[in-house]
Amino acid sequence: MELFQAKDHYILQQGERALWCSRRDGGLQLRPATDLLLAWNPICLGLVEGVIGKIQLHSDLPWWLILIRQKALVGKLPGDHEVCKVTKIAVLSLSEMEPQDLELELCKKHHFGINKPEKIIPSPDDSKFLLKTFTHIKSNVSAPNKKKVKESKEKEKLERRLLEELLKMFMDSESFYYSLTYDLTNSVQRQSTGERDGRPLWQKVDDRFFWNKYMIQDLTEIGTPDVDFWIIPMIQGFVQIEELVVNYTESSDDEKSSPETPPQESTCVDDIHPRFLVALISRRSRHRAGMRYKRRGVDKNGNVANYVETEQLIHVHNHTLSFVQTRGSVPVFWSQVGYRYNPRPRLDRSEKETVAYFCAHFEEQLNIYKKQVIINLVDQAGREKIIGDAYLKQVLLFNNSHLTYVSFDFHEHCRGMKFENVQTLTDAIYDIILDMKWCCTHFLLWFPGPYTVNPPMCSF
Repeated sequence: MELFQAKDHYILQQGERALWCSRRDGGLQLRPATDLLLAWNPICLGLVEGVIGKIQLHSDLPWWLILIRQKALVGKLPGDHEVCKVTKIAVLSLSEMEPQDLELELCKKHHFGINKPEKIIPSPDDSKFLLKTFTHIKSNVSAPNKKKVKESKEKEKLERRLLEELLKMFMDSESFYYSLTYDLTNSVQRQSTGERDGRPLWQKVDDRFFWNKYMIQDLTEIGTPDVDFWIIPMIQGFVQIEELVVNYTESSDDEKSSPETPPQESTCVDDIHPRFLVALISRRSRHRAGMRYKRRGVDKNGNVANYVETEQLIHVHNHTLSFVQTRGSVPVFWSQVGYRYNPRPRLDRSEKETVAYFCAHFEEQLNIYKKQVIINLVDQAGREKIIGDAYLKQVLLFNNSHLTYVSFDFHEHCRGMKFENVQTLTDAIYDIILDMKWCCTHFLLWFPGPYTVNPPMCSF
């Protein structure tokens, strides 16, 4: 879509649709594309992929419009649904400030033979008016208010710092994904059992994983069908999609290297060598997200720090199989104070004060997943023991038959990078694993629930 700069607006336009973004108050307005003729000296800045939303970093500072400047195709999910990763963003101040060099791809329609877009230059009359106004203000202010100047500089410094962090978050982490036709926030099972109606994609999403929900709120509140085109639900996490061919009759590596083995021509007939599409989708909750060590435990709404739902998909012969696993911080009130590496954990509330919020967390989990198996990976001795003990006490008080609790001292068993010792855990819960089922899009096999892994000492 094309991005235009006018005197009072930035205008996004594609086909017959246009979104006008006010440079005076940050307001967003849907208008027909033909209204571009009414804009004051519109200049095409280039092409963008879509709207992430807008953000105000301080109540005294202008709104900023965040756009997808560049994307990368991750792959296609069953049904030919494209999934894209945000690789670069453009940030525009919804004010009279001139935009910096956005490095946008230039559209051929408006930039044929031009390397860079023009900048809007105020007319001579406007320049004279601004100069006159500035002189008038200067003459009426005998002595500048040093306190206000200092506050203004501090706000500008804070704004620059937050903008830098925003750019790093979107571009350095490469962890924001979207699809225009597929609901990345919901698992296959939730999509299959949900209501099949004519609602747009953004109205069907799982609220926990709709990361740009508040950034796009001005659009969602418009309430007309025309707005659906501009709303792109986005997740933070990870998506990988791969296609592979399984050859069940393929010989071993030793047989391949043997000079006596005649070369065989490989075939890719789907009936003989099925094509599998394998996908991994991790969705990070927008509730209680934060930096490791600084964001721990549960909050007053039952949300746990850095909660992630991971879905494994396998698609073969028009069937899609799905299995879900979740992780999150231990759902009690605890923290790690200080800035040194791995600060000592501490409990911030008593057992009695924690009960209601622990219950709120797992009541929501069981409402969504029906049954859950908790795999607690905290150390059973040393400084982490206080957290593990508090967790177990809360599980016993909750006393729900749909919740299974398993403790595994990960650091003790896998010390020295011996991660193969995780086999001890899988052997111990073999019967539980067999009881776990999966979801198939053609005939639903209800699984009792995903594993819930709570490793407070492991990075997200």
